[in-house]
Amino acid sequence: MNAYTIGLLVPLIIFLFRNSNNRKRRGLPANVGGEPGYAVSNHRFDSPLSSAWEGVTTLAELFERACRVHSERLLLGTREIISSEIETTKDGRSFEKLHLGDYQWLTYRKVSESVSSFASGLAALGHLREERAAIFADTREEWFIALQGCFRRNVTVVTIYPSLGEEALCHSFNETEVTTVICGRKELRLLVHISGQLDSLKRVICIDDDIPSDALSAQHGWTVTSFADVERLGRENPVEADLPLSADVAVIMYTSGSTGLPKGVMMTHGNVLATVSAVMTIVPNLGPKDTYLAFLPMAHILELVAENLIAAVGGCIGYGSPLTLTDTSNKIKKGKQGDATALMPTVMAAVPAILDRVRDGVLKKVSAKGGLSKKLFDLAYARRLHAMNGSWFGAWGLEKALWNFLVFKKVQAILGGRIRFILCGGAPLSADTQRFINICLGAPIGQGYGLTETCAGGTFSDFDDSSVGRVGPPLPCSYIKLVDWPEGGYSTNDSPMPRGEIVIGGPNVTLGYFKNEEKTKESYKVDERGMRWFYTGDVGRFHTDGCLEIIDRKKDIVKLQHGEYVSLGKVEAALLVSPFVDNIMLHADPFHSYCVALVVVSRPALEEWASKQGISYSDLSELCRKEETGKEVHASLVKGAKKARLQKFEIPAKIKLLPDPWTPESGLVTAALKIKRDVIRKTFQEELSKLYA
Repeated sequence: MNAYTIGLLVPLIIFLFRNSNNRKRRGLPANVGGEPGYAVSNHRFDSPLSSAWEGVTTLAELFERACRVHSERLLLGTREIISSEIETTKDGRSFEKLHLGDYQWLTYRKVSESVSSFASGLAALGHLREERAAIFADTREEWFIALQGCFRRNVTVVTIYPSLGEEALCHSFNETEVTTVICGRKELRLLVHISGQLDSLKRVICIDDDIPSDALSAQHGWTVTSFADVERLGRENPVEADLPLSADVAVIMYTSGSTGLPKGVMMTHGNVLATVSAVMTIVPNLGPKDTYLAFLPMAHILELVAENLIAAVGGCIGYGSPLTLTDTSNKIKKGKQGDATALMPTVMAAVPAILDRVRDGVLKKVSAKGGLSKKLFDLAYARRLHAMNGSWFGAWGLEKALWNFLVFKKVQAILGGRIRFILCGGAPLSADTQRFINICLGAPIGQGYGLTETCAGGTFSDFDDSSVGRVGPPLPCSYIKLVDWPEGGYSTNDSPMPRGEIVIGGPNVTLGYFKNEEKTKESYKVDERGMRWFYTGDVGRFHTDGCLEIIDRKKDIVKLQHGEYVSLGKVEAALLVSPFVDNIMLHADPFHSYCVALVVVSRPALEEWASKQGISYSDLSELCRKEETGKEVHASLVKGAKKARLQKFEIPAKIKLLPDPWTPESGLVTAALKIKRDVIRKTFQEELSKLYA
């Protein structure tokens, strides 16, 4: 057999093997209780996985086990700030630029000692087991230590995103009757600002040593102590561990609500452990050789699960931030290393917005270089894309290695050059970005689907599945069931794929919403076998290999690219107060970070404004098309949005003005004049596409 024949046969064999591999069953039909539907389980497990470690039933036990097994390995790493300076641009804007040093590491043994000291110090400060503590800070090593310290004393931790605003912060702290808050310096300033609205707060532990002077004032009614002093107090007054049980609530995690106030999801130790265990079985060869780059908020369940998982397997966690992630990130001084370059991680969790940013940055650089460099990149990418799409005429074997060496090695260096696996969740990932990352970084992306209510557990794509647009088979901890939704026209009997509302069952399904029994009963059900199920409100369909695809949403809450939830109806109600608006439909595309809106104008108000401005026009359609008209109406919407205290991401960034009213006769609204969202989207599909162009 000559070289020419081999050159033809090898790619063909790879192609056939690959396609055979992709046809394998990844999820299997399952016999479950509860509401009738089409249920699927992971093909490797007969029943949902609760723990991957024998005898371990809580996160506290999992951490203690890891510290015993990996005591001298490195666990937590933080970069020191060598210098900080303010740079001013030509237009007068100022930006902080950092020069960060190498990572300084703590071993598992040292972290274990800090956790024990913090837990003892917490008790010495007077925090009781039955009281709740909140961690309100950026992702950093003290966050992890405080979390494990609370677990060691069986103290429930409350978490909330700072971006949810002051009202949401007060609501969550007061509802859970938090008595201790662990926070950074900037968060402490916010607490001081809202001090009069916090009912139960007794003590604040500031992670940073330079505590603001106004925070030390006795008029707030709190005691303020530094994190270091709490650890010192604990070393001087050690107490024994008071470890939790599996059914004890580990975290109350606040997540966006459609009413504007967040809901607190109650997660037991067993719930989170189930997801941690399941993901460990999915990521190939995860262990002590892995280095994880932590930069997502730990108030997000994806990051909390990821860090507990890495610690459990003996890996090390290096902390960074989205603003210092790469060498060209906003806060990195020119010529200095970003977090990824300094750490050289092997695994990382990311949200689609971060990966989109990496993709856009690479493409801009390639375009700027032009010439031969761009031609080589385009050729290499096209060849690898052919291969990824299943063509044996694409770049395989030696050619793949050649392109990696000549072209993609520079791209891989952006994230340190050693990435071998990326966990992606929090929002839908576009097919283009997924392919781009697969090709340029040479690493598979495990795209997952889950919710705070299921501890991020639901589905997770297999590392050897190169398909796009799907979210994989059920995780080993979950059953995924589709149930009929007749109103939406979805049925489990649909052909060629069963469709319906996605319902998730398993040990990862949480207890419900804190002090919200009505909402809990609406979204959670327990079947005759004792299995808890969560009704997601999302609509999906199962492919023949058992992988899930998300295709719709029952309710009008949409998650944007950065993970923020937008309640379309709530925002529309706020914007209808504008005198220029007769009707409005907000539209949020989950692949973008902003909303847009279709606005049916109020003819009298708009014509009155045009007359005062001396604007001439032949008809209302022409007036709607004028640039100054769009600016005036948009300004009115922004004014109404601010009055309603909407978040920036809820305000439509672009609008399309429509002259013709929506009537029941046109089919765009119901007899009760409620908008028919799906009909309007289809009718004005071209206009909406242009708004996102």
